[in-house]
Amino acid sequence: MLAKDTVRQFLARCEDSVLKGEKQLAAELATQSLERGYDILDIVDNGFAVGIRRAGDLWEAGEYFLPELAFSAEAMKSAMTVLQPALIRADARSVSKGVVIIGTVQGDIHDIGKTLVATMLSANGYQVIDLGSDVPHTRFLEEASRHDHCFLCMSALLTTTMANQAQVIGLLEQQRLRDKVRVIVGGAPTSEPWAKDIGADRYAANAVEAVQVIDSLI
Repeated sequence: MLAKDTVRQFLARCEDSVLKGEKQLAAELATQSLERGYDILDIVDNGFAVGIRRAGDLWEAGEYFLPELAFSAEAMKSAMTVLQPALIRADARSVSKGVVIIGTVQGDIHDIGKTLVATMLSANGYQVIDLGSDVPHTRFLEEASRHDHCFLCMSALLTTTMANQAQVIGLLEQQRLRDKVRVIVGGAPTSEPWAKDIGADRYAANAVEAVQVIDSLI
């Protein structure tokens, strides 16, 4: 049996790799955790996820800037890519705080901000279904229809595509899905007034705020 101090040291290395945005190291540590037979949920919750949450706190405090936060998110994503099969086998979804469907709306290929939000939500206990960028309206609806209750996060980085957020909400209403979906919108041209105008539940200005907003809606 591995000594507790060894596990603690390993968790600290996992946390540090994400905090410093060391993508390759994070993947290597994730691989090592599988080879050593560590508890994968412990590695994620008390190692890598601690790093991304600390990065978020530093960003919110003005000590990290967007590039640092993006590097941390990439390191977290790198580790999770390695660990995802084991997490599924461990039935990690049973302890999920909720299902979040996320994507950048149709016509918009920007995904850095969306990926940051998805990573932060995963690190904070949500089951995230990332649909990617340039997502057709019907794809959002298809995924939302598969869940009794879920959160739908839509990002738009262009003024020419932000109207697609309103169109998706309209389609949710037409398909009688709106009551079971909490909609959060974000992206550079969007705002709290915009969210209210189109009938979204909330607006989130950044990845850290997105976690806070969704936590408040549970």
